[in-house]
Amino acid sequence: MSDYSELDKKQDVHILHSMGYAQELERRMSSFSNFAVSFSIICILSGGINSLAQATSGAGGAAIGIGWPLGCFISLVFAVAMAQISSAYPTAGGLYHWGSILGNRFTGWLTAWFNLLGLVTVLGAINVGTYYFFMGSFGTSYFGLTDTTMVRIAFLVVITGAQALVNHMGIGLTAKLTDFSGYLIFATAIALAAVCLIAAPSYEIGRLFTFANYSGEVGGNVWPSTSGAWVFLLGLLLPIYTITGYDASAHTSEETVKAAESVPRGMVASVLWSALFGYIMLCAFVLMLPNMDDAAKQGWNVFFWAMDSQVNPIVKDILYLAILVSQWLCGLATVTSVSRMIFAFSRDGGLPASKALSKVSPQYRTPVAAIWTGSILSVLFVWGSSLVSIGDTPVYTIVVSCTVIFLFFSFAIPITLGLFAWGTSKWDKMGPWNLGEGVFKLFAVLTVIAMILIFILGIQPPNEWALYITVGFLVLTAIVWFGFESRRFKGPPIGAEVAKRQAEIAAAEAAVGESGEN
Repeated sequence: MSDYSELDKKQDVHILHSMGYAQELERRMSSFSNFAVSFSIICILSGGINSLAQATSGAGGAAIGIGWPLGCFISLVFAVAMAQISSAYPTAGGLYHWGSILGNRFTGWLTAWFNLLGLVTVLGAINVGTYYFFMGSFGTSYFGLTDTTMVRIAFLVVITGAQALVNHMGIGLTAKLTDFSGYLIFATAIALAAVCLIAAPSYEIGRLFTFANYSGEVGGNVWPSTSGAWVFLLGLLLPIYTITGYDASAHTSEETVKAAESVPRGMVASVLWSALFGYIMLCAFVLMLPNMDDAAKQGWNVFFWAMDSQVNPIVKDILYLAILVSQWLCGLATVTSVSRMIFAFSRDGGLPASKALSKVSPQYRTPVAAIWTGSILSVLFVWGSSLVSIGDTPVYTIVVSCTVIFLFFSFAIPITLGLFAWGTSKWDKMGPWNLGEGVFKLFAVLTVIAMILIFILGIQPPNEWALYITVGFLVLTAIVWFGFESRRFKGPPIGAEVAKRQAEIAAAEAAVGESGEN
């Protein structure tokens, strides 16, 4: 990073100090690395493939040709509004910090819990998706494995442990791998699209804009029987759920050079490039399908069914391997994101054992306890929730249906607060990435509308339990806040508290060998 001068470093550290925090983490991520960590978590080769049946067994080709761009725009609305705020407040655990500064201690605390629970459960869900992709591609056919709870958890322990170990060893190694992941996702998506187009029996472009209704048995019961219009709207969950995780750019702010400029650019760019390459890849896949009716019947197995029937076995396995590596790197980047959220919330006393969880290793300059805690919790979540069912539905499936709702709530809260805080004493100084008041407020209003739509779609059958879990969570947080945390939790330093922390900042930086602004 030859263009990162000593003056740039002092500016980054000065901004961090002005918010009351020490430069304990190491700034080794370039602008591209900041983009790549979000691009890796979005990973169109993970959600775009593992959840593909939401489209092919829903509204058919139109769910991709029309639905994918529409759903990606909804995600972009959040990303653009968040980018504006991140430029003004580039800190680790940014969402929590924004929720506190633009609102109050409670809104910051609530944002933190929504984001933290969303990240821990989404890490488990990503790695479970990797497990099922491994089983469908290599596990059963090459290794003779059978899907059992023991096999699933053992697989998760191995891959999550490896992801945590890499994160433990420093942001330098992690950034190198997520940089590689960015290039790998680009290359694999283009290769998959090319293979699909070569294998396509014909190019029926019209099927990308043809609406169908494959809800119920004709679509493998991916969606319960419903109207064509409603199943199209439900199919928007494919791009919305896939194009998330771009808050990782904010979570790694304190490790990114020129963060006030790099973070917002990385956030928005990760959404735009994922949307474009995902569209190319999925349109090509739809064109390869021999018959849309037969594809719909496959339900969740549609990707493997199509690849097995249309693609050369050797080419198919090479693509499978590249996709599998990309999915593991997606989990790696998610460990980075969840650990920085735990670290940031803990340094303000927001979690049990906060002192340990906020400690940064002087050797690796990473929040080691936060990394391993987030990783272990994700595995325990999958293991525990897989053993318990409500009716015929495993608790794991019910909780995962809430995961993205929780994440988007954590995005929407600070954005909505920003809508009213703009120009007030709470937010009177913008960062260098500035949309202007009118554009930001437009995107903030669109965010509120989009959040309502996501919540309504997210609680529809077969995910109706998501409503009860979300309401239950809000009731629980109210009890905990008013019963305990409102008296204990102070939130991030604001105003005079920042000046009082200067001695602590100097001591914290000295402990990890950081020179600070000097």
